[in-house]
Amino acid sequence: MMSDAASLVAFSGDHLEAATQLSQQADWPHRREDWQMALALSKGCVALAADGRVIGTVLMTPYGDDAGTINMVIVDAAERGRGLGRRLMQQATTLAGGRRLQLVATEDGLPLYEKLGFRRHGEIAQHQGHLAEAVAPHEAMRAATPADIAVIIALDIAAFGADRRELIAHIASVGAFAVLERQGRAAGFAGQRRFGRGLVIGPVVAFNIDDAKALIAQCLAGRVGEFIRVDTGIDSGLAPWLTSLGLDHVGGGIVMHRPAAADTRRRSPTLFALASQAFG
Repeated sequence: MMSDAASLVAFSGDHLEAATQLSQQADWPHRREDWQMALALSKGCVALAADGRVIGTVLMTPYGDDAGTINMVIVDAAERGRGLGRRLMQQATTLAGGRRLQLVATEDGLPLYEKLGFRRHGEIAQHQGHLAEAVAPHEAMRAATPADIAVIIALDIAAFGADRRELIAHIASVGAFAVLERQGRAAGFAGQRRFGRGLVIGPVVAFNIDDAKALIAQCLAGRVGEFIRVDTGIDSGLAPWLTSLGLDHVGGGIVMHRPAAADTRRRSPTLFALASQAFG
């Protein structure tokens, strides 16, 4: 039966506490601060039961006028199977307008997303754990300065294929970036910020896997014993190295695009790690 009794309203700061509780019910690691970041960068809606309880959420994060991601799609466990997920997704695609869209799906969510026109485009591997050993920083690495942000944005556009300057600026405000410097100019970067149980590293953009490892190592320097998370493409080549550091492969998701992406070639520079599964 379609969940018509639920009303959909614009997602606001008043819904953050309830959204956090809903994600905890789904065993997601998101803190209230993580929801605040997602909402600050996104548009979305919540589903309200007749008694005013938040029973569903969805966000659409726009990257300029051309692209965006759909994320934070959650339906209360007691309300599933009644069409509420479809209503939330339809609202998110309405908010997106004509933008091309990306999301990361579970196997359970695949049938719905495929019915809505999304197609598989890859797979994400989630690596996490407590850093098991010291990682030495590379001599060509340094902390990013405000003067580097324009180059970081340009590298990210080249790797991701859309303008995520607001996301980059937000990560810089709540976390930090490391850059690989060559000939006085940033030639790759890695972001880091607090998320969930510890630290998430991403996005990571580099021209080759050795540079990507060096950038991640810079972010890991001095963090033995800390809980670290890295989301990376299944074909990035980083998995054995991350596992050797104590960051086990604990799951992931399926990258889906709407419309289906025609160009599957790896870009140069390459996005080796995501900002998160929500943001791409």
